[in-house]
Amino acid sequence: MNAPLAERIRPKTLDDYLSQKHLVGKNGTITAQLNTQMLSSMIFWGPPGTGKTTLATIIAEESNRPFYMLSAIDSGVAAIREVIEKAKKSDSLFSTKNPILFIDEIHRFSKSQQDSLLKAVEKGWITLFGATTENPSFEVIPALLSRCQVYILNSFSKKDLEDLLARAITKDSLLAKKNIILKETEAILRISGGDARKLLNTLELVVLSENSKTVTITNEMVLNKVQKNTVLYDKTGEQHYDIVSAFIKSIRGSDPNAAVYWLARMIEGGEDLKFIARRLLILASEDIGNANPTALVLANSTFQAVTTIGYPESRIILSQCVIYLATSPKSNASYLAIKEAQKIVKQTGDLSVPLAIRNAPTKLMKELGYGKEYQYSHDYKGNFISQELLPKEIEGTKLYNPGHNTKENSFRIYLKGLWKDKYDY
Repeated sequence: MNAPLAERIRPKTLDDYLSQKHLVGKNGTITAQLNTQMLSSMIFWGPPGTGKTTLATIIAEESNRPFYMLSAIDSGVAAIREVIEKAKKSDSLFSTKNPILFIDEIHRFSKSQQDSLLKAVEKGWITLFGATTENPSFEVIPALLSRCQVYILNSFSKKDLEDLLARAITKDSLLAKKNIILKETEAILRISGGDARKLLNTLELVVLSENSKTVTITNEMVLNKVQKNTVLYDKTGEQHYDIVSAFIKSIRGSDPNAAVYWLARMIEGGEDLKFIARRLLILASEDIGNANPTALVLANSTFQAVTTIGYPESRIILSQCVIYLATSPKSNASYLAIKEAQKIVKQTGDLSVPLAIRNAPTKLMKELGYGKEYQYSHDYKGNFISQELLPKEIEGTKLYNPGHNTKENSFRIYLKGLWKDKYDY
């Protein structure tokens, strides 16, 4: 039986490796490490199909190191210890090139499994390579994370995907038997969602389903064939992103019925419940914010509960949170405020802190006027005194515009009473 197309044309060298030039290009971080043969432990973080496993195997090959691979799905502590023992023995033969242990989906490892790696990494018995689609800040224990460099792998660009299609058509022995004409590529590229593996799987499906010697790929042809073979919910593909998008937009749009429906679609499709809970945390601040500050508290409690309890009971907690967020008043004022503030910082650079509000811990600083004209708010009526707290170059800049909801309308009234016409509240 033939291996899948993605496996058949998997690159064997960095020269053949498409994309991720920020890591493996001429001036890439990993390229520099390979040139010096001083490899650090690494965690590759990126969406599915961005070449994490391929990159790990190429690095091992080009650095001429022993290579061990485990999958977090089917490997326990015993398997980890067995590999570490093998690595220690091979390390005696490769004293300057300690073996590489690659762990796929490292975010699925429990704390105890991750703990079992610490000593081996610290002692240098292994160089750890981990691959994850989830934010390692949440999923990898701090002690292990501090011993690894985290490298972000980006979804393939349009050009990368087009180059990959061209390579597959010309290099693969099976596809080369047919005359493949890429008349239209928009559909096949869109369906891939930047996932190289899905792109190649789709190409193979489309080509091999045609009996004729010549295959002309069009958008309509791709959509017809893929739709007939699409599963209910592909949590690693385009549908994943489409349904997550529909879920977030339903909550933002204050429709609890649609929101719970899309929640059910994700749960039934086997989505990681912590991923859903994290998205709710972000939404509670980005789309609700101070229109209802309790939303963030509930979303955080939901994340903690889902992490502790797990499926199936946690689906009820998620449903409660989703309905609460969907029926809550909405405001993106906090999101817009920090977005505008960051824009100004990028445009204006490092503006000096006004002398009046600088810290003055030393005699010299006091003599230089640090904090001299600062007015302590609590010394004044209502615990407020009007004073300039922004750098001189951007004095009076308004960044926060309260949303039009009960809570933030009260903020507007309060700020207007304090600042009068200064910020036009």
